[in-house]
Amino acid sequence: MTPTVSLQPDHSQLSWTRYFGFSTDAKVIGIQYIVVAFFFFLIGGFLAMIIRGELITPEADLVDRTVYNGLYTMHGTIMLFLFIFPVLNGLNNLLIPTMIGAPDMAFPRLNTAAFWLVPVFGILLIASFFVPGGPAYSGWWSYPPVSIQNPLGHLISGQSLWLLAVALSGVSSIMGAINFVTTILRMRAPGMGLFRMPVFCWTALAAQSLQLIGLPALTGGAVMLLFDLTVGTSFYRPEGGGDPVLYQHFFWFYSHPAVYVIILPVFGIFSELFPVYSRKPLFGYVYVCLASFIIVGLGLIVWVHHMFPSGVTMWMRNFFMFTTMLIAVPTGVKVFAW
Repeated sequence: MTPTVSLQPDHSQLSWTRYFGFSTDAKVIGIQYIVVAFFFFLIGGFLAMIIRGELITPEADLVDRTVYNGLYTMHGTIMLFLFIFPVLNGLNNLLIPTMIGAPDMAFPRLNTAAFWLVPVFGILLIASFFVPGGPAYSGWWSYPPVSIQNPLGHLISGQSLWLLAVALSGVSSIMGAINFVTTILRMRAPGMGLFRMPVFCWTALAAQSLQLIGLPALTGGAVMLLFDLTVGTSFYRPEGGGDPVLYQHFFWFYSHPAVYVIILPVFGIFSELFPVYSRKPLFGYVYVCLASFIIVGLGLIVWVHHMFPSGVTMWMRNFFMFTTMLIAVPTGVKVFAW
């Protein structure tokens, strides 16, 4: 009789040392995400304390204005790309396979690669403090033409390292989103229909769908900005026929939905905790689940409200103002269901 061989990796004999290596176990990767996230949280928090110390007095008596702008830029970038997103990815790895009855993630090696890009672009960001000119100082949004100035003329500058790190962050998050979406849609246990999943899985599916749709815009926009800075292209350079406002569209097309990428899993956690501690089933389960994807749809058509001062037409102002207010409806469905 031919012995059967399991195609799933055996994680039962792994020791604690695997938490420091290239594991493909979703639970190990989840813990790795969270540990790395809190390490960078300490760095981002330290930068925040310096910023707060500078703001105690009106004068620039702790750090000068250029250093302050660099600290401000790096604090925001670290907290978003190296703390919040890795924590959410860690929770997804820890909870989703267990909640849907999957043995592991759909693509374990892709999961490993997505995680190990996080310390790589984290090191790039920290390294920008030690290059000539210091770290990027154009704000965490990095609008051109300020962000494509290179007064020292160095190929490797704080701004170029920042852009490379943001692009790698986008690649990592896209890889993770592919994994999470595929796992939820294709790896559920027999009998686990979509409307039998925990609400957290619905909110994670919605959030990662937003990542898949929105992140390529930011990643591509950052790469184009990097080319303008280092190679001399003119995607955003007005003197070369480029359009600086184009970058704002790329940036905000993702960066406003990123708000929902962050808050949707939190809504999912609330929707799991409240029924447990109130000892009552969640009211309107189906509507709460569908509201997550209504938020996704509306979240993709609100980004221009960040750009009203840039000269958008009146009909665009009215349309995006309306969609921005409309997104309160599915959000209210969740809140009132609690």
